[in-house]
Amino acid sequence: MLFHITRHMSSEPILRVVHVYKYFVRGEERIDVLQDLCLEVPPGEFLAIMGPSGSGKTTLLNLIAGLDRPNQGEVWVGDWLISSMSESELTRWRTRNIGFIFQFYHLIPVLTAYENVELPLLLLPLTAAERRERVELVLELVGLADRMKHRPGQLSGGQQQRVGIARAIVTDPTLIVADEPTGDLDARSAREILDLLQELHQTLEKTIILVTHDPRAAERAQRIVHLEKGQLVAVEKREALAPRF
Repeated sequence: MLFHITRHMSSEPILRVVHVYKYFVRGEERIDVLQDLCLEVPPGEFLAIMGPSGSGKTTLLNLIAGLDRPNQGEVWVGDWLISSMSESELTRWRTRNIGFIFQFYHLIPVLTAYENVELPLLLLPLTAAERRERVELVLELVGLADRMKHRPGQLSGGQQQRVGIARAIVTDPTLIVADEPTGDLDARSAREILDLLQELHQTLEKTIILVTHDPRAAERAQRIVHLEKGQLVAVEKREALAPRF
């Protein structure tokens, strides 16, 4: 199998954020973004992080994905203490363990859908045939097998986001993290992307962490945590709901 489906026998969390602080300094002013934040995510959960603009959602997601470091505290993904890794260690770790879905796709315009999805595989010890097998499989999964030779400018916004999702899952990552993945889409395309994320969660049993300001998107998650001024203020446990828009 190209993709590992985890049977969740362990109660150990796949993600632990332990007493994390994150701040920025501008001149003599210190701006606190996250304050003594703790969060645990079990393997296979679909989690939504909500909060107003400036609440620290994206900062938290960047810490989880190893794109940034806390000023204090620890971030664990499985047995990896990623908050203490060097930059080179983090780069290698992210390639194998994080699938990032961006709001604005971040596709390379001169590359085809196939080539955009293949990019992260070029950093792994795979043959050309192995890369081709993976790319074709994930493009089939996201419904773009007939668009693999198209460049981003020849695709709709929803189709470009599907390419972004295919790129995120092609390395079979430990975590899939999504930062406002429907924020640049119309209602129909947003619904289709959320349907796809829900389907991937259910079929591949991957852990998905979704940052969103849209309650309709958050409804797809099994649990919703709310951030305000860098602190968790509410946790809502739920079963993922059927789409209502």
